[in-house]
Amino acid sequence: MVLVKTQAGQEALKDRRGSLSSRQRSAFILFDGKRTTGEILAATAAMGITQDDVQTMIAQGLLAPLSGQHALAAAAAASVTSAPAADVEVHGTDLGTIASPMEGSGRSPKERYQAAYPIATELTAGLGLRGFRLNLAVEGAGSFDDLAALAPKIREAVGDVKFERLDQALFD
Repeated sequence: MVLVKTQAGQEALKDRRGSLSSRQRSAFILFDGKRTTGEILAATAAMGITQDDVQTMIAQGLLAPLSGQHALAAAAAASVTSAPAADVEVHGTDLGTIASPMEGSGRSPKERYQAAYPIATELTAGLGLRGFRLNLAVEGAGSFDDLAALAPKIREAVGDVKFERLDQALFD
């Protein structure tokens, strides 16, 4: 399920004295209408965020399911991403030239993303100020497709030798 912040949630985030604990606040920020609840729970598991925390935020009226125009846009995006990889173009990168997420070892896109994300952040963080924007783009990547779209830029910035680990994690 994809959740978004409600107006009350936006106000609670600005207020900083609301009913959100600091760890819930960190997770709450990630609910942007693009990531699924499962993706956010996976990303915040180390902080101890659970489905109960999400349910609490929903019950308090801070989060709501994606609906209206946002739902139509999400449905359109989902129909585009369900097309064959050779026909899909995401963020200007022709995914026909990139390995399909199910090729190679047979890992799911989620598993590939979970393996590749820490490597991508390590590589781009190591670039210092020169790679600041690329590092921000990697940190904002919420899926395998997002990381795959950034892969050519990362390769260009760090070189083929350092990129090899990320290439293996994404496309083996």
